[in-house]
Amino acid sequence: MANPIMNAAPIAESALFHSPEVAALRRDLALALRAAAFHGLGEGVCNHFSVALPGERGLFLLNPRGLMWSEVKADDIVIVDAQGNCVSGRHEVEPTAMFIHAAIHDMAGKHCVMHTHMPYATALTLTQDCALDTRLSQNAMRYHGQIAIDRDYNGLALDAEEGKRIARAMNGSDIVFLGNHGVVVCGERIDYAYDDLYYLERACMTQVLALSTGLPLRPVERGLAQRVADQMQGERLQSELFFAALRRALGEPA
Repeated sequence: MANPIMNAAPIAESALFHSPEVAALRRDLALALRAAAFHGLGEGVCNHFSVALPGERGLFLLNPRGLMWSEVKADDIVIVDAQGNCVSGRHEVEPTAMFIHAAIHDMAGKHCVMHTHMPYATALTLTQDCALDTRLSQNAMRYHGQIAIDRDYNGLALDAEEGKRIARAMNGSDIVFLGNHGVVVCGERIDYAYDDLYYLERACMTQVLALSTGLPLRPVERGLAQRVADQMQGERLQSELFFAALRRALGEPA
């Protein structure tokens, strides 16, 4: 049976789509999506990663509708406007995809936005604290003082106002835990944002496992957690090396 998503009428791919800078961003965004699938951070064909196009206000790269993250190639990435209209690319776009992303790009000034329902982080959004305790594991400490919490679950993001509300709740943070929903991780570069996304889920997994023992937890002093955060955020070479290793390991699907 024909796949209506894969056989949708294509929109002409513009010169911008094929420009060297945008092509490189498409390759990196597709790699981040495949890496997220490889690491178990995806959920069906839902959720999105987006990147603001440099020098092109109001235009973004986005993963298309109906593709598993594991199958996304650079040429599958589409260019969309802030209303979620496909400007260039061969696939359709989820109509609600930009309701969250556009507001975060615009109001919060974020370059790369990754929204997931990754399991351990989402599990913590169901608790009373609603987020990661950044005084527990070493991985958690890297995020100390950098996490916002939006406790007010408001249903599906079916209009732009919900995205604006989430953007306001971020209050400058690159990471927000969305109560009863999932997380958003932002960054100035795709490799940095993906590194933060991956290790955030690892930190959440460790906390959930620790909680499952039923034993008392041992958080460190806030000053120590802040020192670790400063040390880890001040050194980004590991983020670049990790992304380069993912490129070697995962490559581009045939």
